[in-house]
Amino acid sequence: MSTDLVWFKSSYSGSEGECVEIALTPTTVHIRDSKAPATPAAPAVQVTPTTWTTFLNSLL
Repeated sequence: MSTDLVWFKSSYSGSEGECVEIALTPTTVHIRDSKAPATPAAPAVQVTPTTWTTFLNSLL
């Protein structure tokens, strides 16, 4: 995974770190546990922007 990814987490995240972080590229949304070590080797799931949008819309 690229070290150039800029990770961010939701403003709805709890202070205990119980959240996920995402990093966006034009073709991929990278998702990881916010408690994972911030290294290029940290486990992450990658989905397409369409899949991510479908997932977010399903939460509404």
